[in-house]
Amino acid sequence: MERRTFTALLEREGDGYVAICPELDVVSQGDTVEQAQANLCEAVELFLETASDAEVAERLHPEVYVTRIEVAGG
Repeated sequence: MERRTFTALLEREGDGYVAICPELDVVSQGDTVEQAQANLCEAVELFLETASDAEVAERLHPEVYVTRIEVAGG
């Protein structure tokens, strides 16, 4: 089975965490960081297993950059 690497962004939301794969616009959640990440892996794997090649190609954003910016403000 082919292994692929994607970006996972995790953010606290309420009592849990939201996990996002920006390359494929796939989102999941969990009660802990580890659970949210594991759930996102499962969601991405399921998407890749069930989506057509055309849908994957349409949704795939191959260049995702994660960085921090500094802005002036309150």
